[in-house]
Amino acid sequence: MAKRPAVEEALLAAGEPEEEEILSVREELKKQLWLAGPMIAGALLQNVIQMISVMYVGHLGELPLAGASMANSFASVTGLSLLLGMASALDTLCGQAFGARQYYLLGIYKQRAMFLLTVVSVPLAVVWFYTGEILLLFGQDADIAAEAGTYARWMIPALFAYGLLQCHVRFLQTQNIVLPVMASAGATAACHLVVCWVLVFTLGMGSKGAALSNAVSYWVNVAILAVYVRVSSACKETWTGFSTEAFRDALSFFRLAIPSALMVCLEMWSFELIVLLSGLLPNPKLETSVLSISLNTSAFVWMIPFGLSSAISTRVSNELGAGRPQAARLAVHVVLLLAVSEGLMVGLILVCVRYIWGHAYSDVEEVVSYVARMMLVIAVTIFFDGIMTVLSGVARGCGWQKIGACINLGAYYIVGIPSAYLLGFVLSLGGMVLFFSLECGIRKILLCIVNSDRV
Repeated sequence: MAKRPAVEEALLAAGEPEEEEILSVREELKKQLWLAGPMIAGALLQNVIQMISVMYVGHLGELPLAGASMANSFASVTGLSLLLGMASALDTLCGQAFGARQYYLLGIYKQRAMFLLTVVSVPLAVVWFYTGEILLLFGQDADIAAEAGTYARWMIPALFAYGLLQCHVRFLQTQNIVLPVMASAGATAACHLVVCWVLVFTLGMGSKGAALSNAVSYWVNVAILAVYVRVSSACKETWTGFSTEAFRDALSFFRLAIPSALMVCLEMWSFELIVLLSGLLPNPKLETSVLSISLNTSAFVWMIPFGLSSAISTRVSNELGAGRPQAARLAVHVVLLLAVSEGLMVGLILVCVRYIWGHAYSDVEEVVSYVARMMLVIAVTIFFDGIMTVLSGVARGCGWQKIGACINLGAYYIVGIPSAYLLGFVLSLGGMVLFFSLECGIRKILLCIVNSDRV
């Protein structure tokens, strides 16, 4: 057999790693899309529960809409975001345990999280009970505060379901079991449409019925996932029943859960704080209604990068647990490409639907036209915030929650919130600049992250 020329051998040798790398990127892209697709759908369907409730209440009038929106914002600030953040500790614990094939630990971690989040929910429920009085102390409009207080009290049962739901979702996603999460969320959303309609309109409970329907739907979702974990063969190695070991070493869980909660809460609180500040602007009912609709819209589309964030958290934690840091680094590069593409596409869609989106929430023309202008700001914000969210998922997968918390503190509170206050109140530029000012903080810190060798 004739020997290949030396130059040809060198070219072939140089080409092999490049081809291998292309195949690896392709495989990684498939893995992330397979994970992220159902996770995005599941997150959107879970989020749509509160969105549907606010939409129904919006057709009862401007005051009920402002009260329900304010209550949702307050509930997110003082409860839901905290439980979501604490449950995110399972991204690291369960993800790395699964990668290291220590399967029995996943069930222990889940039980421990369920118990501790239930305990934490008790004082949070007390805070929700006095929502109206707390809002009055912060100078909110008395009518809006009273309406929000009533709505929040009827949402208290949802608080205890929400923490358990997040524990089940994290437990399954870190094992790459995502289709049941999506299916259960879909069934719950379909159920919520009927339950909310019956309670709000058929039984005449109004905004109280909308708040109670959230609790009913969350508990339905928890029940579906709990049954799946119990009977599915996919979880037979990771769920071996209840164990007293779950009640030990709570301190180690809190060491990771607290910075995890701070990382998530600092981001979510900043946007909710903007809605609370809107109640102090001139014409508070209009400003609160529109900024609450904007926040609901942002939260809804934010579920897409949040799904990518959950996927990359699983991929990174699994690969690090298995001792493959190079594969984890490749996963980060791939997800950043996906985040940029998603942000551009979603922003374009928001711009296209800006004149019709407000009609889903209100029949008041002033509200609809204001929402249309706000959609342009949301389109810009969601692009940069999406990249930030994905990088937060990387931090959770690596166990860098403290670093993520510090980054979010700088982005939203050292730069973003002060800028919003300056432009919105000192310079009297109105509520529209509040979201955009918050974006300025994100962008500056984001540049530091992208140029950091650590990520």
